[in-house]
Amino acid sequence: MTHPLRGQYAIAGLGLTPMGRAYDSAMGFAVEAVRLALADAGLERRNLDGLMLNPGLAWADAAMGSFALQQALGLTNLGYSLTMNIGGATAAAMVQNAALAIEAGLCTTVACVFSDAPLKPPKPDDDGKKQGGSAAAYGFARGLSAAYGQFGVNALYALVARRHMHRYGTTGDHLGAVAVAERAWANRNPAAQFHDAPLTLADYHRSRWIVEPFHLLDCCLVSNGGAAVIVTSAERARALRQPPVYVWGFGQGHPGGDPLDTLTSGAPLAKRTAFAMADIEVADVDVAEIYDCYTFTVLVTLEDYGFCAKGEGGAFVADAGIGPGGRLPVNTGGGQLSSFYMWGMTPVSEGVIQARGQGAARQAPKHDVVLVSGNGGILSTHSTLVLSPLPS
Repeated sequence: MTHPLRGQYAIAGLGLTPMGRAYDSAMGFAVEAVRLALADAGLERRNLDGLMLNPGLAWADAAMGSFALQQALGLTNLGYSLTMNIGGATAAAMVQNAALAIEAGLCTTVACVFSDAPLKPPKPDDDGKKQGGSAAAYGFARGLSAAYGQFGVNALYALVARRHMHRYGTTGDHLGAVAVAERAWANRNPAAQFHDAPLTLADYHRSRWIVEPFHLLDCCLVSNGGAAVIVTSAERARALRQPPVYVWGFGQGHPGGDPLDTLTSGAPLAKRTAFAMADIEVADVDVAEIYDCYTFTVLVTLEDYGFCAKGEGGAFVADAGIGPGGRLPVNTGGGQLSSFYMWGMTPVSEGVIQARGQGAARQAPKHDVVLVSGNGGILSTHSTLVLSPLPS
């Protein structure tokens, strides 16, 4: 029996500002992303009656971020407003919440927004050697672990990756295969930060260590910018400017526990709900946009969705081919490793582009079923979207 929400809601608009070393405030990027998404859909600001914000680091506490954004946009008479943050899982979860809010009759048309501006313009007296620390990194520092140097997201993910390598024989070449494949996609994406920078496995191994087993090229970019999508009913989306991207299924997974013990993300939980709603199996997926804060995250998430068995992610990314021309196109825009880092909006935005068939040189030839994943914390939270150009 078909799930009553399958294909009933759609992404009708997409807005992406310039990414990377572009300079504006987080608010400025958010406003521009919404403007671009509305224009993409053929809508005006007065058509919005719902607004959701995932604030990046530059928003600080953002206790009333969605209200502040509403004021900046000049929106009135909203029926739904929410500031939401479950890390990199937020973007796909916002799409889910928007669909549920529309289903409940709270609103009809929702803008889901992420923006950040961690990079600052260079100063005339800057010698280029100063390194800015991420406030979020220190938020993960805990007790004796921090005292012994175990702090920051890089080190915490590296520890999980090292355990995976110890248990399953995963190698640096396996991690490098992810970086090389995503760079090959980025080389086909003019909007990617590393569009003009080819990468070989040897280049990957030559990049400096961050914390073993991670080289610089195992780690996601730092980007300024904003991204927004417009969610509305499928019926309304069909009357708008762009081809609708139907939401076939969605789900979240919050496993708790310690990923050092499980070597598992929240993907199995999120997948169970989303795939059941969409009525698909793993074999039906044509394109996968996987959250990639690190190369290792891609590898372990592919395992958790069932594209390969647990422990076989390394061999899968090296042998199955996740780059252009491979068996499973993964992170077709270059992902967060080589395109831009807008938290969960990076995979969501590329999923929309692929489902529309608007990827140009990077377009996957078959794109009826597009999997989008989001991940937050240290494999702590997860969200799943199943998108399609087909209504059902």
